[in-house]
Amino acid sequence: MADTHGSHGSFRTHVLDIATGSAETVYDLTHDCEAFLREAAAGRDGLLNVFVPHATAGVAVLETGSGSDEDLLSALHDLLPADDRWRHRHGSRGHGRDHVLPALVPPHATLPVIGGRLELGTWQSVCLVDTNRDNPDRQVRLTFLG
Repeated sequence: MADTHGSHGSFRTHVLDIATGSAETVYDLTHDCEAFLREAAAGRDGLLNVFVPHATAGVAVLETGSGSDEDLLSALHDLLPADDRWRHRHGSRGHGRDHVLPALVPPHATLPVIGGRLELGTWQSVCLVDTNRDNPDRQVRLTFLG
């Protein structure tokens, strides 16, 4: 974990390696974020930035476990069908849609941290959204500024 201290706060960062497999997925990062903040924030207030350095993945804050994650994938499939309409044509059929995904599900989220804890709503989770079946390995950079 990189650590930089300044006179007005600190900056800590950590990279998660996530195996998303060969299926479209909404991968819940909330527990990873909380574990990172226990050490990095150490009870302080600040901001957590979650960033996916990939051209075909995004970060979403949504409810998981009650069907919303599957609903999101279904909606993305309706908006971005995996067919041959895309000009970007390398990879599996319809892969061009994966390159449009970050325009709809951005590759980052910045979230409040209060007292060292992620300040999410009752049903909110921080999720990696990955529709790219050609790349089963992802990185997610967590950065705390406080």
